[in-house]
Amino acid sequence: MELTFFDASTYIGLPAVEPRLGPPGAPVDAAGLLAEMDRAGIERALVWHVAQRDYEVTAGNRLLAEAIASHERLTGCWSLLPPQTGELGEIGEFFKAAGRARVKAFRAWPKANRYLLRADAMGEVLDRLIAARAPLILSLPEHVEWANVYELLAELPELTVILADLGNWGQDRFFRPLIERYPNVYVELGGYFVDGGIEAFVADYGAGRMLFGTGFPLMYHGANMLMLAHAEISDADKQAIASGNLARLLSEVKL
Repeated sequence: MELTFFDASTYIGLPAVEPRLGPPGAPVDAAGLLAEMDRAGIERALVWHVAQRDYEVTAGNRLLAEAIASHERLTGCWSLLPPQTGELGEIGEFFKAAGRARVKAFRAWPKANRYLLRADAMGEVLDRLIAARAPLILSLPEHVEWANVYELLAELPELTVILADLGNWGQDRFFRPLIERYPNVYVELGGYFVDGGIEAFVADYGAGRMLFGTGFPLMYHGANMLMLAHAEISDADKQAIASGNLARLLSEVKL
């Protein structure tokens, strides 16, 4: 079966610190990313700009919007800040601008951007995500602590959260309790190279809560594509993970 892939986790831009891993000469712009996607056989991608994490959130959001404006295959992912400092501007207008920029998901970098990811600091922003059914993507465990995610979901159980960049040692003991307790939590496969991990997850929870992602250019495209293509699950489940689940999630976002 030939799978159609929708990458839930990829970025453009030049990181402040050169990654130790990943392909040499990785693209830093949208055209380069699309060329690499074509080479690998990936149809669509949900993209953020590394300046959102390494430089300044609003500048990174603007750079992303400009970069993907003419590329329909790329869907935007903006990053968030607490509203009290006014950096995002008027919150209603921020989310309207996100909609105009074809943004369908958001990220938070509380360590890098120096804030607390919790309801009393981010309440208005997170309430807007819930109302819009927009996913919040969290990069674990390097950029967000697991305890923070547990606390956040205890406060806001309706929030849609995608757990990303889980790493190849497996984080099942951390994410499985969240999957069981909160129906809007999803696991993204970037870096999750665990023997039988996909099969065990699908057997226990079904395929609907898992998303294909690569973490490119920090990691290679082909590894997770190969892992999913050869997973011992049904073709229908493979296609749901490869693109169907993410496409459904993003189709429900109303900014």
